[in-house]
Amino acid sequence: MTGQGSGGNVLAAVCSFFIPGLGQLVQGRILSAFLFFSIAGIGYFFAVLIIPAVIGGIFHLWSIIDAARFVSTD
Repeated sequence: MTGQGSGGNVLAAVCSFFIPGLGQLVQGRILSAFLFFSIAGIGYFFAVLIIPAVIGGIFHLWSIIDAARFVSTD
């Protein structure tokens, strides 16, 4: 079993760094990937309003951390 800090998690975290939710998609977590991508994307889309951009940034960071700390239950 691969745990936190494994090569797969590092790759997933790097993927999420570039596109929020991509790391979760690489790990096979479709719903998490969709939610992180949607919330961060909507926040960045409304960046002119500042608060949504901050929320988007928080969710983007959260997606990176979530991908890096994921432990499979297989």
